[in-house]
Amino acid sequence: MGLLVNGNWQDKWYDTDSNDGEFKRENAQLRHWITADGSAGTSGEAGFKAEKNRYHLYVSLACPWAHRTLIFLQLKNLTNYISVSVVSPDMLAHGWAFDTSNHSTGDSLFSYNYLHQVYTRHQADYSGRVTVPLLWDKQQHCIVSNESADIIRMLNSAFNHLTGNNDDYYPAQLQSDINAINDVVYQNINNGVYLSGFATSQSAYEQAYNNLFKALDNIEASLSEQRYLTGAKITEADWRLFTTLIRFDAVYHGHFKCNKQRLADYPNLSGFTRELFQWPGVADTVNFYHIKRHYYFSHTMINPSQVVPAGPNIDYKAAHQRAKVSP
Repeated sequence: MGLLVNGNWQDKWYDTDSNDGEFKRENAQLRHWITADGSAGTSGEAGFKAEKNRYHLYVSLACPWAHRTLIFLQLKNLTNYISVSVVSPDMLAHGWAFDTSNHSTGDSLFSYNYLHQVYTRHQADYSGRVTVPLLWDKQQHCIVSNESADIIRMLNSAFNHLTGNNDDYYPAQLQSDINAINDVVYQNINNGVYLSGFATSQSAYEQAYNNLFKALDNIEASLSEQRYLTGAKITEADWRLFTTLIRFDAVYHGHFKCNKQRLADYPNLSGFTRELFQWPGVADTVNFYHIKRHYYFSHTMINPSQVVPAGPNIDYKAAHQRAKVSP
């Protein structure tokens, strides 16, 4: 991740400055909004109109937050509308890198070596985390947003008039339910695995661990009675959960010490994950080489040997029966 202070790079991957040893995640700072007509959106300033080939997305295939945006490019038929650059899985002294010899596409806009250079191109004295995803406006030469939750909602609706794809993953009638589920999933699962993995005290680790598995147990029970998190319709809440679940057995179970149970030990959560993996286009967004390489090789504070495990080998295309849920 890394940190820029007034435009100067600091090799600081994560923050556990609190006395209790709890991992602290900094909120995204750059939050403009793309709309169909360029009017002001939920946050930021006006002037970001949905147009073909105007925007560029920087992502890591390892990062669950960036993964959300790649999924929405597929779901909303936007792969020919928004260009993408993929960073290398290794994130070391200079943070996310564009090393074409190490599984990166390179930076197709500026030919930069590191993502932090894109942040300082936007603002020379930028201070904050250097994160993915990052959405860039090629017309105004600036960052639109580095908040994944906002980006997927822009992609959900702003380009509908251009693509003709009106599938809605944040429908008005379900928004309160989606928001409530997102809060629980984010606090306890999406961020909960990091709270467990990066904890530097036993008490902080155990609290995060217990909250994580309580939340997973509750969702397992819910999915025994309904197909998706809000009922019969798939929504953004399901996709936000999916990007953590698809990484669970490969990295979070072992690397982040979330080892009470594997995802494979939850019949409904496992079946749910397999179903979403098999959604058209979604499998193409999942890259286990990037996922395992990034976590095990980059997090030297957890895995100083940088040895990447060979397994597990899981066939997410295989059928998996879910209890009480009709196909």
